[in-house]
Amino acid sequence: MRGLVLRVGVFGLLAAFILLPLAQTFLLSFMSTLPREGMVEGQWSLINYRNIAGNPVLRDSIANSMIYVLLNVALCIGAGLPAAYALSRYRFVGDRHFLFLLLAFRVTPPVVLSLPIFILFANLGLVNSPVGIALVHCLFNLPIAIWILESFISAVPKELDETAFIDGHSLPSFMLRQLVPAIAPGIGVTAFFCFIFSWVEVVFARILTVTAGKPITMAINALFGFQTDIGLVMAMTVVSLIPGLGMIWFVRKHIARGFVMRA
Repeated sequence: MRGLVLRVGVFGLLAAFILLPLAQTFLLSFMSTLPREGMVEGQWSLINYRNIAGNPVLRDSIANSMIYVLLNVALCIGAGLPAAYALSRYRFVGDRHFLFLLLAFRVTPPVVLSLPIFILFANLGLVNSPVGIALVHCLFNLPIAIWILESFISAVPKELDETAFIDGHSLPSFMLRQLVPAIAPGIGVTAFFCFIFSWVEVVFARILTVTAGKPITMAINALFGFQTDIGLVMAMTVVSLIPGLGMIWFVRKHIARGFVMRA
């Protein structure tokens, strides 16, 4: 009984530590935190969300973030699936070392590559574009996608491949019709991590968006100034949480099954 009370107390403190800042953020997003005509500070209102809807810069930042994050996820899965299949099913000299190098590249601090990437993207005309951010995020998220997908493909018996080829399936047909459904939990886990890593990334979002194409992270950062509208900042923060929560809800079953399969 004492152990149960201790565990409940520990989990309660942990939940309070995590949820209290979120609750404060949510409450402040509905408050007017600057003096306004006909409205006192601390008054409950939807003014912050109306300001977001009426500000084209903030609206565009939300759209830019959604574009480059979804494009990043699509690129990572589209390029990572064939690469993971090759690493799982074929053997060549240095294959395990190659997979290790991919992971080593992923832990490289992004700021180290910021200057050469900026110069390259400036020459290609990809600065101030959500496409440019998506491509550079794909560069860093692709190793994670390959690593996750390779482990799930390796868990699928090779007999599935052989049976499909005997039945007349080509490699692309087999991957789309049989392999993808078999590793759907792995694809869900991959999409989740690629989405989250891209959504919260700041370094390249700051470097590659000088005058236009700014994502939601940069839009929130730009709201801080000499007289910061905290309510508006909190409202943008709440808005920024919605796509992530939606992504978790969308792939929740695949994530749960994926971690069970990995265990």
